[in-house]
Amino acid sequence: VPQPLGKTATSVDQAVRIASDIGYPVLVRPSYVLGGRAMEIVYHEEELLHYMKNAVKINPQHPVLIDRYLTGKEIEVDAVSDGETVVIPGIMEHIERAGVHSGDSIAVYPPQSLTEDIKKKIEQYTIALAKGLNIVGLLNIQFVLSKGEVYVLEVNPRSSRTVPFLSKITGIPMANLATKIILGQKLAAFGYTEGLQPEQQGVFVKAPVFSFAKLRRVDITLGPEMKSTGEVMGKDSTLEKALYKALIASGIQIPNYGSVLLTVADKDKEEGLAIAKRFHAIGYNILATEGTAGYLKEASIPAKVVGKIGQDGPNLLDVIRNGEAQFVINTLTKGK
Repeated sequence: VPQPLGKTATSVDQAVRIASDIGYPVLVRPSYVLGGRAMEIVYHEEELLHYMKNAVKINPQHPVLIDRYLTGKEIEVDAVSDGETVVIPGIMEHIERAGVHSGDSIAVYPPQSLTEDIKKKIEQYTIALAKGLNIVGLLNIQFVLSKGEVYVLEVNPRSSRTVPFLSKITGIPMANLATKIILGQKLAAFGYTEGLQPEQQGVFVKAPVFSFAKLRRVDITLGPEMKSTGEVMGKDSTLEKALYKALIASGIQIPNYGSVLLTVADKDKEEGLAIAKRFHAIGYNILATEGTAGYLKEASIPAKVVGKIGQDGPNLLDVIRNGEAQFVINTLTKGK
């Protein structure tokens, strides 16, 4: 089963050497952590040294794992195995690309953009991993689909927070089943056959809930460290409606009209343009910082220029504080 190139470092020098061999960006994390604590995507050596000095105490007892960071679509699977049969209630596709912790991602069941071949491959890999690791009970796997190939990012031999979500949708009582399996019973005795179970009708969306209004000092940028404090579910006949319901339930307000503020890094301007076009088409006013506004105007989308933070006149913060923007679309340049 393919996995991203990765190695273990037990000293700072070794970490620097491994990272330059693999090639930046790399994902760095201490081994044995939960919730992605102290896990970061690092873009150059200077950042890696800062991480080593401040985030972890590296030594032979506490190694640091360094993996190639693959951009792509993240896919999540929950399964139950008794050592002989592996039952996969469903595959979930994340809306955010790889690099956002699965607990902070919006997950969609059934997957909306995977081909039958890719689903088949994910099913085969899940069965191989469950049996190869001798797992008895529940397991949760994160995969990434990058340039047409499926890679395994991690396998957790335990329940995950998507188990209640999938159990509710599919009617397969995963926690109950896994408990009986751990106590020695077999899946075949309950009438289950190996592999991916038939997909249910409708679209189901798991959306995370954040408490940034209460947790004031938390950096709100999503990454490999988990920051959500709960989750909700939306169900409908289309992805858009299910997603809308889930976002509303998670506490996000989605007005039908107003203004959207765009400030995106150069590398994201093309993607930002497609989104701005859609907002413009439904009658939203577009506000943007100078560079982004210029880019939009060239594509004949009218945009009102707003100053960056620290500039005179009405700047980004003023616009947000005065409630003049209903949405903000912002991507960061590389690094922090």
